[in-house]
Amino acid sequence: MSKRLPLWQRPVSYAAIGATQASDLAIHPPPGYRPFERRTRIGHGDARWDYAWTEVLTWGIQRNSGFRIDVAEAPAAVTDQTYVPVAFDEGGDPVAGAIAVSNDETVFGPDGAAFVVPGDTAKLKIPFGPFRVVAPARVVYVVDELRRKGFAYGTLAGHPESGEEAFIVEQTDDGSVWLEIRAFSRPANAFWWLVYPVLRLSQAFYNRRYFRSLSGPIETA
Repeated sequence: MSKRLPLWQRPVSYAAIGATQASDLAIHPPPGYRPFERRTRIGHGDARWDYAWTEVLTWGIQRNSGFRIDVAEAPAAVTDQTYVPVAFDEGGDPVAGAIAVSNDETVFGPDGAAFVVPGDTAKLKIPFGPFRVVAPARVVYVVDELRRKGFAYGTLAGHPESGEEAFIVEQTDDGSVWLEIRAFSRPANAFWWLVYPVLRLSQAFYNRRYFRSLSGPIETA
């Protein structure tokens, strides 16, 4: 029934929204779900940092891995009312994020692509053998801290999986830039359970692509 609704109206297809933020995700994932965590150094310096976080927050990590991303239009009230986390400095004071948005302002990356905001909904068109699998997803939270940025999306009805995946970029004090991917998932229905081994191989393939997409040469204008 939910597949007949406009994409922005479809509910997410799992209950544990935001659980990719849990520090013990690998040990205690939502019941019935398989967790995934990987953190890898992708470079060093401010140029790598700026490149990595802007790519992540404009769906670049998916596009550069072979996906097509079609962001669905939604009434402004849908994204205007979503929750944007507040970051705090070491003294406990709130810090304005570099990508903060207001109801009448959208912030864009250097290539003109809009940064994701909580509530954005998109169709991810993923190469799967000779086919493209359409995987609807919604941005469920955005991380906007001084040296840590990223977002997570949750699956909608029609996605081959049920679950959530987060892409977080961080620059540490020594200038190193890291990408962390955290997820929990399971096949969405009986058909995808039947091809689960193939689905697992596809997940591993694209996870490797995600890390390579941010660690390669940086294009300059």
